Amino acid sequence: MVYGLTEGNASMKALLGGKGANLAEMTRSGLPVPQGFTITTEACRAFFRSGNRIEDELLAQIQSALHKLEEETGQQLGDSESPLLVSVRSGSVTSMPGMMDTILNLGLNDDTVLGLAASTGNERFAYDCYRRLIQMFGNVVLGIESYHFEHQLHRLKKNAGAELDQDVTAEGWKNLIASYKSCIKLKTGRDFPQQVHEQLKLAVEAVFKSWNNNRARIYRNIHHIPHDQGTAVNVQRMVFGNKGDDCGTGVVFTRNPSTGDNELFGEYLVNAQGEDVVAGVRTPHSIAALKLAMPVIYEQLAQVCKRLERHYKDMQDIEFTVESGKLFVLQTRTGKRNAQAALKLAVDFVKEGLISREDALQRIEPSHLDQLLHRRIDESKVLDLLAVGLPASPGAAIGVAVFDADSAAEWKRSGRQVILIRPETTPEDIHGLLASEGVLTSRGGMTSHAAVVARGMGKPCVCGCEGVHIDLEARRMIAGENVIEEGDWITLDGASGRVIKGAVPLREAAVTAELLQMLEWADDIRKLGVYANADNPEDAETARSFGAEGIGLCRTEHMFFAPVRLAAMQRMIMADAKDERQSALDELLPMQQSDFEGIFQAMDGLPVTIRLLDPPLHEFLPKINELQRKLENAFRTEEKIQLAQMIRKVQTLHESNPMLGWRGCRLGIVYPEIYAMQIEAIFKAASACMDRGISVHSEIMIPLIGHASELMRLRELVDRIAEQVLRADRKGASGYKVGTMIEVPRAALTARQIANHADFFSFGTNDLTQMTLGYSRDDAEGKFLTHYLEHKVLAHNPFQALDTEGVGQLIEMAVTAGRSAKPSLKTGICGEHGGDKASIAFCHEIGLDYVSCSPYRVPMARIAAAQAAIEQRHRAELV
Repeated sequence: MVYGLTEGNASMKALLGGKGANLAEMTRSGLPVPQGFTITTEACRAFFRSGNRIEDELLAQIQSALHKLEEETGQQLGDSESPLLVSVRSGSVTSMPGMMDTILNLGLNDDTVLGLAASTGNERFAYDCYRRLIQMFGNVVLGIESYHFEHQLHRLKKNAGAELDQDVTAEGWKNLIASYKSCIKLKTGRDFPQQVHEQLKLAVEAVFKSWNNNRARIYRNIHHIPHDQGTAVNVQRMVFGNKGDDCGTGVVFTRNPSTGDNELFGEYLVNAQGEDVVAGVRTPHSIAALKLAMPVIYEQLAQVCKRLERHYKDMQDIEFTVESGKLFVLQTRTGKRNAQAALKLAVDFVKEGLISREDALQRIEPSHLDQLLHRRIDESKVLDLLAVGLPASPGAAIGVAVFDADSAAEWKRSGRQVILIRPETTPEDIHGLLASEGVLTSRGGMTSHAAVVARGMGKPCVCGCEGVHIDLEARRMIAGENVIEEGDWITLDGASGRVIKGAVPLREAAVTAELLQMLEWADDIRKLGVYANADNPEDAETARSFGAEGIGLCRTEHMFFAPVRLAAMQRMIMADAKDERQSALDELLPMQQSDFEGIFQAMDGLPVTIRLLDPPLHEFLPKINELQRKLENAFRTEEKIQLAQMIRKVQTLHESNPMLGWRGCRLGIVYPEIYAMQIEAIFKAASACMDRGISVHSEIMIPLIGHASELMRLRELVDRIAEQVLRADRKGASGYKVGTMIEVPRAALTARQIANHADFFSFGTNDLTQMTLGYSRDDAEGKFLTHYLEHKVLAHNPFQALDTEGVGQLIEMAVTAGRSAKPSLKTGICGEHGGDKASIAFCHEIGLDYVSCSPYRVPMARIAAAQAAIEQRHRAELV
């Protein structure tokens, strides 16, 4: 359970932690690393299993490793003449900078401090180290809040007229040490431990325990780091950067983590220990200044940086200390970097021959692309956080608050930037979403209407923000003690779910040369096609500009909510007779045709999959309480009659569970004239575009099929209208496809029969997830799902990452069965999972032809598809 630094290597990261493995690797490479040993992650897990106590066997191994360290250094822990002092640091498997605890100068007590002073000839230095140990030990091991010690330090320096720690005399430190000891006795009822082996045992226990501190758990949740990894503990001989002016400490990145430029980046302090750089008490110097102050050390450090970067084939974040003119390397780890730096570093390393294109692609995270392709907040200007909701659509937006879609559209026309705030949005709010810079809802989840539409438009969205109360009548939002009136400025951060008071400056998105290069490499490797979900020509053009190879989902219901179209749609729904309904449909047909012509033109030569009308009809009508309010205030008899008719119709269309009600193909079978209008518009648009030399590849998707007989009936309708519109002699008349969206479990189970009538299967994973798990996505994410995730009932949100064991099994079964009946069957997914990295990997593994996602997620999907292909090849090579 304990390894010396000469016994490990980089491949033992899971056991030694990232820091311990790297220290061992650097030691084996001959770099100047202080001697020491690593207590393993397995020892940490054993500590927790035994009720937070160190077993005798581990304690014996620690003592044995300590004895070897004493032999190597010629010093002893607790020796009163030349004491060995050690640092005790955490070292998790996955880097968690600053999340866990460290103790320096361990081994000092009232006797050994005298020996340190005598052996170094520097009494001030010795007592400076002692007060640091007591402060860190008191905080980390004994649990005393840091401010108790900081307050006393501040008072000492003020009384002594000392601006910096270096100005405090040895006598000053002695007085402070006495005060610190009194503080520990007062707060804990015990003395600061003078027995140095007890110090070491307590320190190791404290570092183990810090694995479960609140900030570490939150960090792991954010970065999806397993909570059962545990942390290693690294014990090393102390080297001192605070002995004098020929000493110092610092942090250096081998390249600039903000830009990716090939230059050393970092800072250092003269005559200081490591925590001084982090604490911000003194202003550190740029690493470039070290070249002038200590040119020999700078050159040695530059060589170490180059050597470590080439060894690990990545940018390194290195901690170093200079003791009496000698350089020591305390740690190296892969450096954190922002999105643009990540791309530049990956591309540069390929050009420099350090890594392959495949390695470069594997290093790109989806969050990097979200940052690059959407505006983001200037974090330094964030002041007043109002609330945090679900990060439903990335990007940042500023605007004035408005509380209904009509106002949003009107204010936008007058030149104002607006944020639409609603308890939840419906399809009727589409014009408000279109007009707004971003959307905030107090209800709904990551796949709610607001989230899906916002992602498709590339607009920031925060959903399910239960920390705010939206008062629509008073037209204001209340967040704690803050009241946001209509017209007040707010900022949304869709990447983190934050709602911020006021207008925070934003940084613009940019498609860089490095991103274009990475996408080119990805396209050479990936097998999966990448399509986009787009409901209008503008979205289609955006999708194509991001490299989409087709439209995988065009939701026609989103085309009917413009005011002129909505009126005709409502007349169609209100019609009691077929001829009245047909009259309204005849009015809608040219509008639909125009939409489809625009999309076909934007996607010239690429497939366009159009889903026929899907949502429940009542969504196109006003809410019944709004109609009743209008009826109460109406004066004209004609208006009253019209409103009363509409109320009756809304009541007639009301369903207990509209998601499982009269929608999708069920609507087309009962009222075939509705689907006939859409199909005619598609083929008329195709014909008109082909006349203009545009290459059209139309694919008509029938939604919500559960029985093969449903698809058979509606396919006959499509084929009949195609024959009427396109005629047999029309070039390309047979070029269209008819398929279905598999979103009902029965459709997946009977896929073989359904495939006999389909050219393609498109899996609507949003609804398929709902129906398979029995979760209402809006209610689940707003109610129990958060609890499930926090308490590990579920590993992932199934509406964000595909449930491969359940929903995924249905998809795989349906693909296999469908292709057994029709080997040429085209398959893909068009739900929100089409933009999720893990879900894309699953789609690649089961042999789907494509994924479809929102236009702004196309670049990420292209890279994720390449990553999936690379990972599959690596697995095959291992076998």
